[in-house]
Amino acid sequence: MQQLILDIRPHTPKRFDNFVVGDNAEVVARLQAAGRAEAADLLYLYGPPGSGRSHLLEATQRDAARPTLRLSANAAGDFSAEAGTLLLIDDIEQLDELAQIALFRCFNAAQRDRLALVLAGSEAPLRLPLREDLRTRVGTTLMFEIKPLSDADKARTLLEQARARGMVVDAQLVDYLLRHGRRDLPSLLALLDALDAASLERKRPVTLSLLRELMQDSLPI
Repeated sequence: MQQLILDIRPHTPKRFDNFVVGDNAEVVARLQAAGRAEAADLLYLYGPPGSGRSHLLEATQRDAARPTLRLSANAAGDFSAEAGTLLLIDDIEQLDELAQIALFRCFNAAQRDRLALVLAGSEAPLRLPLREDLRTRVGTTLMFEIKPLSDADKARTLLEQARARGMVVDAQLVDYLLRHGRRDLPSLLALLDALDAASLERKRPVTLSLLRELMQDSLPI
């Protein structure tokens, strides 16, 4: 099978209002509450890459009415969080030894310092490659597995995004994308962008024929 080479869009700010909720309404509500309270909320989200957890952490930071500290797991190092802070870390399975110790300290200080922790990873806590004491603490949080979007949700989103870009896209093409493209929504939206760019460059409508041509011109996966 041939796969489109993705021409990824410039970074679009991730907010709650542009997150496709699907069956994750409870997760969104809890994250919004964590950003507005000064309580010691301890939340853990998990799901595979493309599931939306990174979008949700960025949206939580943007929406928060309290001080926030959002760290990149692979560069966190020995960090600390001030009292009242909302700490957000994605991909916690990538934390090095120093960062794991620092996060363990934050768990211990959460109640005393009114810290809120919103953590995310690719697996449920038992399967995380972390220190045993930290993995146990993560297992005590309120956990949410990010529910995948249905094909109907993805199709509706693709059609809405196409209309927003002024593209005329039919349901047959969207169905083809869902069957032959990558399954996660960010990749599907990037495919839509690649189609839009090709349509403008070649001065042709967005059709299934154009999509197949682009697939034949690109590298196999």
